Amino acid sequence: MGDEVILLDFWPSAFGMRVRIALAEKGIEYEGREENLSNKSSLLLKMNPVNKQIPVLIHNGKPISESLIIVQYIDEVWSHESPLLPSDPYQRANARFWADYIDKKIYSQIYSAGKLVWGTSGEVQEKAKNELRDSFKLLEGELGDKIYFGGDKFGLVDVALIPFYSWFCTLETAGNFSIMEEFPRLVAWAKRCMQRESVSKSIPDQYKIYDFLLELKKKIQIQ
Repeated sequence: MGDEVILLDFWPSAFGMRVRIALAEKGIEYEGREENLSNKSSLLLKMNPVNKQIPVLIHNGKPISESLIIVQYIDEVWSHESPLLPSDPYQRANARFWADYIDKKIYSQIYSAGKLVWGTSGEVQEKAKNELRDSFKLLEGELGDKIYFGGDKFGLVDVALIPFYSWFCTLETAGNFSIMEEFPRLVAWAKRCMQRESVSKSIPDQYKIYDFLLELKKKIQIQ
C-alpha cells in the first residue's frame, strides 16, 4: 500500500503554499482538505491541538505542523526526488538559517508593514513602505546574481519566500509603488520560480489574492 498523505490547508495561506510547492516538487499525490478558519474542523483541532493552525500534513495518520518543519520533513522522507536542501553541511546550515530568518523576521515585517500599506495612508503608509523596502533590499543582497537563493538549484529558501510573491499586486496597488522598478532582481527571481510547474500550480493568481483581501477588508470595516 502507498503512503496516505493529507494536507489541511487554506488556499490564500502563504504557509500552506510552501507545503503545496514541496509536495509538487516531490511528485507526491495527496488529498488536500480546505479548512474554514472561522469554523475549524474537528480533524484540524485533533491533529494540531497546540496551535490549531494550518497547514498540517498528515502522513499515514501522523500529523506534522509548522510549514518549514513540514517542508523539511517532506524533503527527508522523499529524499530520492528533487532535494530541497543541499548535501554539503555548511550550505545546508546556511539554507536553514535564511529560511528561518524569512520565517521569523521577513514575514513578520512584511505582514505588519503590509497591513499598514493596505490599511493606512500618508506618513504612516510611507513609513511602512520603507520597512518593506528594507526587507526587499536585504533579500536582494542575499540573492545577488544567483538564479535561486541556493545557487543553481531551487531549494528550501525559495520555497520559504516565493509564496509572498502572491501579495505583490496588493502591495503595489495599495501603496502606489512598483516593486518591479525598485527591486528588479527580486522580481526576476520570483518570475523564474513561477516558471516551475510546482510553483505556478501551488500559488494563486495575484489578482485573486487581491480580491480576497479586498473582500476581507470590507467585512472588517462592516464589523
